[in-house]
Formats: sequence, C-alpha cells, structure tokens
Amino acid sequence: MAELMRGKRGLIMGVANERSIAWGIAKALAAEGAELAFTYQGENFGKRVTPLVESIGAEILIDCDVMNEGKMDAAFDELAERWGKLDFVVHAIAYSDRSELTGRFIDTSLMNFTNSMAISCYSLIDVARRSRALMPDGGAILTMTYQGSHRVTPYYNVMGVAKAALESTVLYLANDLGPEGIRVNAISPGPMKTLAGAAIGGARKTFKHTEINAPLRHNASLESVGGTAVYLASDYGADTTGEIIKVDGGYHVIGMPQADNL
Repeated sequence: MAELMRGKRGLIMGVANERSIAWGIAKALAAEGAELAFTYQGENFGKRVTPLVESIGAEILIDCDVMNEGKMDAAFDELAERWGKLDFVVHAIAYSDRSELTGRFIDTSLMNFTNSMAISCYSLIDVARRSRALMPDGGAILTMTYQGSHRVTPYYNVMGVAKAALESTVLYLANDLGPEGIRVNAISPGPMKTLAGAAIGGARKTFKHTEINAPLRHNASLESVGGTAVYLASDYGADTTGEIIKVDGGYHVIGMPQADNL
C-alpha cells in the first residue's frame, strides 16, 4: 500500500460486524497506515467488534451511545486524553424501527420519526461539534447516506427523509467548518449486504435489481467504499468538501431499468 494515512489518527463510529460498511472503511484506512479508535453501542455489539478491532491492532474501543450525552462526553474525553487530536472521523450511524420500514410512509409515527432523525442525522452534528475541538489543524468528517434520500425507494420510508436531512447537514457543516480546514463529506453506496441493509424490507430484491441494472452491472463492495473513504480522509481530498459521492456502480444515472429488464 502507499501508506496514504501514515501518521493520521481517526475515530470509526458504527461498526456492527465484519460486513459493516464502517468496517470496510476501517480496514482500508488501516491498510494505508492510519491509527484507529472505535466506538460501539452496548455489550452485544462490543463482543462482535472487539475481535475485529484486535485484528488490526487498534487499542482504543469505547462503549458509546450517541443519544447519551454522558457517554459521548466520556468517549471524546478519552480520545482527548489519549491522543490529544483527531485527523478524521467516520460516522456510520443510523436507526429506525424496523416495523416502520414496511407499509406506507404516511403511517410513520411521531416517536419513530423523532428517534430516526435524532440518531441518523442530529448525531452527526453532535459528533462534528465534539470532533472540531480535536482538529486544531483541520481534518475530515465522513458520513454514510443512500439514494433513498432523493428518490422514493420501496421499504425505506422515514429513513429516506432522515438521509435527506443528513445530506443537507453535510452541506451546512461543510460551510461552517471549512474556514477551520475541516472537510465534511458523505458517501452514498448502493444496496449492500450489511446488518443495517438486512433490516430493510425487500432487501434481496433491491440488491438484485440494482445489480442487474447499474451500468457496471454490480453493486458497491466494502473495498470500493473503503477506497473512497481513504481518498476523502487523505491529503488527496484536501479540496473536497460538501460532497455526496455515489459509489453504486453508476445506478444513480439510470432513469429506467436496462432494456433486457423492462
């Protein structure tokens, strides 16, 4: 590897297991020489994440719930104490009640709408504000989105609205933090076989549909998403901010299915 990230330290938030997009990003960053810290939520996820973290030699693993201010304080206090600064943060956190990702969007409950927006969108604002204090020399903040933010996607419902808010948040944060040399971007992969993706109704049909209709005739891989994250977090991404970068085999350019699939 070219060791593009040698000497850089970053926080990865949102690894659930070895299929997580956040893990694909973490592996790519580690392979390029980055030193990584991880957060997880709760004991069950901790058991899954610990062996992954150990496999790349990372030493910082923190139990952190983005909706618990005390745990967020403790997590960033620990990073400040042990490292003093951050060069990048990967925010791969989203949530919605699975039972509301079926049926009609109009039936979304207030409680789930509020929770989905707070966890999937507001948490990025909170993470960015805390990270900013550890980025005196600038840095990069990355988050994850999906095309359901701007196109109606079956079974995505309130998550589409949350991702639309997240993408708008990326723009406003990029403008706020740009003068401090902090870049804020989002990666938008197509459907992927992850724990989060499996929660979406009709996931297998969606995965197959995009695979056979995307110009490249395949969906994104953990490696391709990881490589995009390396670019954005590295010095090669020094002048890229406020972007929503699609990594979906080109599916976003298609207006209708390929002729053979009509």
